[in-house]
Amino acid sequence: MKGDYQDLVDEISALLGAPATLENRDFRLIAFGAHDSDDDLAMDPVRTRSILTRQSTAAVRSWFEGFGIARATGPVRIPAAPDAGVFRGRICLPVRYRGIVQGYVWLLDQDPGGQDPGPGPAALDAAMEVAQRIGVLLAEEAKAGADLSREFLAVLTAGRGWQQDMAVAALREALGPGADGLHAAVCVAPWAGEVPASVPGAAAVCLVPWRGREEDGPAEQALALLVRLRSADVATPAVTLATRLAAGAGQPGPPTAGIGEPRRGLATLADAWTEASAGARAAAAQPRLGPVAQWSAIGPYRMLAALAADPVDDPATRALLAPAHRELARTAEVFLDSAGQAGRAAAALGIHRQTLYYRLSRVEQLTGLDLDEGEDRLLLHMALKSARLHS
Repeated sequence: MKGDYQDLVDEISALLGAPATLENRDFRLIAFGAHDSDDDLAMDPVRTRSILTRQSTAAVRSWFEGFGIARATGPVRIPAAPDAGVFRGRICLPVRYRGIVQGYVWLLDQDPGGQDPGPGPAALDAAMEVAQRIGVLLAEEAKAGADLSREFLAVLTAGRGWQQDMAVAALREALGPGADGLHAAVCVAPWAGEVPASVPGAAAVCLVPWRGREEDGPAEQALALLVRLRSADVATPAVTLATRLAAGAGQPGPPTAGIGEPRRGLATLADAWTEASAGARAAAAQPRLGPVAQWSAIGPYRMLAALAADPVDDPATRALLAPAHRELARTAEVFLDSAGQAGRAAAALGIHRQTLYYRLSRVEQLTGLDLDEGEDRLLLHMALKSARLHS
């Protein structure tokens, strides 16, 4: 399908007499036309970086989106801004399918001296017709990812053994040549509703039962995504997609998202999903980690999530974790997070140090633990973090 995109971009370049660049709606480069001009201004820093790194920075994206390109239904002319690294004006052709923006075609506008007025209305109309054909392809590619939901779900839920091997083989066949490439698993949870009709940037999408929460109440589900990466060191496509979905459009409350470690091929995809799930749970438990948390950055929650899928009912901490003692539990957690430094803990809680000491003595009475003992502190800290992870 990449060849189809390149052919269509070349067609637009020929229609408008200028090199065109195609990006998806997350500003990831898909295809670009050859540039044979001697004009150094044509290859300004923004265009050069987009081609070399195959993506634009968040600042560049925000700047261009400020011109309303995400809402536009026709060409948008954007003036030059040398301070932003845009030495030549741009023409943006929004790529849409059934009213939903799928990406953007970019072209250089008239030259700085004003000798070339740039493409006229008739040429731009013809180019927009080609852009509509690109929109159909992008939408079909996104829908293909959603159509793999059965195979993707099987890999994530099959467990170990021959069932897992069969599920991986089926997904590999469905994905085709890209199956052996680099991927990241993304978990967005809780997710209300159905699988989105279009998720640009995702190779596969499905809904998975969301276990990591209390079992009482209606069953919850998570949105699972398989995102292709170009480099294990650059998780930007997965982060961008997770951030957009975690914004919670259409959800009763904003979900959180987790991203597993990048993996090549599908053999350990189930492990990547476990990591992504842990990231989403950690982001919900500890707001400073979210709303999108990569598994590599969640610290102790990596181990806590692996130890138990359900809350641990430890007899020593059972009373402290009851709703009636929520303030005491928070005091103990802040004290332990502060490495047992009373001054730091009291300041973080906004209480007098003597009040802190009184509360800690109450914690010891309720739990029977001695906060001067390292192992007792470890047990209490793990119990508190585990409770937060499963709340």
